[in-house]
Amino acid sequence: MWVLKGPLHLYNNLVMANWFRNRAAARISLTSAAGLLIASSFLGQILGFLRTKLVNANFSAFGPHSTDTYFAAFNIPDFFFFTLAAGALGVAFMPFLAERLEKGDRKGMWELSSSLLNFLAMLMAGVALIILIFANQLIHYIVAPGLTPEQLHTAATIMRFLALNPLLFTISGILASSQQSMGRFFFYAIAPLFYNLSIIISIFVFRHSSIGIEGLGIGALAGAVLQVLIVGLGLYGMRFKWSRNIMWSSPDFRSVLRNLPPRSIDQGIDQIESIVETNFARRLGEGNITYYNNAYTLQTAPVILIGTAISTAAFPRLTNRLAQGRPDLFRRDFLQVLRAMFWITLPVVVISYFCRGYLARLIYAQYSPQIALIFGFLCGAILFRTLYAIISRWFYAQKDTRTPLYVSLFAIALNIALVYKLSKPAAYGLAGLAIAQSIVAAVEVFILLTIMVWRDNKLFDSEFWSEILRTLSVTGFTIVTTYTMVTLVPLSTTDKGFITLSAKLLFIVVPTLVVHIGVSSLFGLDEVQPIIRKLRKLVLAPIRIQ
Repeated sequence: MWVLKGPLHLYNNLVMANWFRNRAAARISLTSAAGLLIASSFLGQILGFLRTKLVNANFSAFGPHSTDTYFAAFNIPDFFFFTLAAGALGVAFMPFLAERLEKGDRKGMWELSSSLLNFLAMLMAGVALIILIFANQLIHYIVAPGLTPEQLHTAATIMRFLALNPLLFTISGILASSQQSMGRFFFYAIAPLFYNLSIIISIFVFRHSSIGIEGLGIGALAGAVLQVLIVGLGLYGMRFKWSRNIMWSSPDFRSVLRNLPPRSIDQGIDQIESIVETNFARRLGEGNITYYNNAYTLQTAPVILIGTAISTAAFPRLTNRLAQGRPDLFRRDFLQVLRAMFWITLPVVVISYFCRGYLARLIYAQYSPQIALIFGFLCGAILFRTLYAIISRWFYAQKDTRTPLYVSLFAIALNIALVYKLSKPAAYGLAGLAIAQSIVAAVEVFILLTIMVWRDNKLFDSEFWSEILRTLSVTGFTIVTTYTMVTLVPLSTTDKGFITLSAKLLFIVVPTLVVHIGVSSLFGLDEVQPIIRKLRKLVLAPIRIQ
């Protein structure tokens, strides 16, 4: 390999540095950003699915080192991160970055980012100390009452390894938010992949060792460190400058702090629901935490893949539209994204419901009627949680974090009441947790939609509702196709293994998606047109022969 030295080498370095800076300043399109995030999220969900599958395959759901302890240990660290930090990342923080970027004030962007980073880092350092000291009490009294002393020790040990994760995720989150505001999504997209990979590696490293399942906590900590390092690489060319000061006198920083509590509590409420469900699952018997978390993993995969990925890609554009003083373009872009997410999610819900047994067997590898039953009831939540991801951002883009908070406070109260009522052994038992979540997700979305219409009665016009009705009509054909394919390739008790189950799933999924896309094209839905254009180009475009 040739190595350039001297002035020519210096010239090439300057050219490359300028190229990187220009690339950093350039913005990719919404379609490209969404495509990148969907692709990385898809890979991330595969890794997350594989991670859960490998945990199930290498550790027992029962005994002193059960998988119940592993799933229970993540609840409190996730709660602190989402409650104290995640609310500031993105929706409560990015609108202010967008305004400064629109004014060309990069220095102000970095000062605001540094201030928030320093403030939340101190907060998360205190959280880490709390988890390290009170891990046993947090598990025993809040998350999973009734664990045996051995199980309690295992869960607390894993939680202590996770104590620094909220701090590390906060650092990477703030740096990623700054990059997203400038249109850079790549490092934000790929960083979580290393977190899952690290835990997967730790499964093979510790499964036969004396450490056992506790070693997965080490893998999670290492993954969080890797995530920070990867996101840090994304700062190259952006001229990021960290400042050790906290700009208490800055109006924007104070505004972020004012917006933080409502958004943080809103995010924390979702984690409270998770803790409540884990608590009730444990009360219903050993192994139920594992069963419910496996079903929940299946449910969250499409929500993150569709809802989080697309809404994350769309959010900077929505905030920029308002920063430009163009509410008309804000409305147009929001409706386009909402319709697209609705069109994409419906076939996923249909496939998930009819293929729930296949998916449960795939993730747990054993006869798992409990997981299939729970996941079947969670399918309703897939649709509404996905739509919530973009609907909530309609409010956040307008710097309104309070309305989603108030709706979420009502939702958590409703969730606790329904969980208490429906999870009784005389009612639905463990499936009652899933029923409650689907009901609450639907109620939350309908309340927010009502408020949106009240504030902007021109938001949902006749064209929008016509598109929604046509999408529902298409879904009827999708349901018939999926049901027919499941009838042709039913799940038998002897079906095991990734290849067998994946082959049957593909035999069901591919025709279903073909019908959904084909009928959507016949009905003239706008959402399918980009796919049709790509297919036409692929099939009909001439090949240039050199």
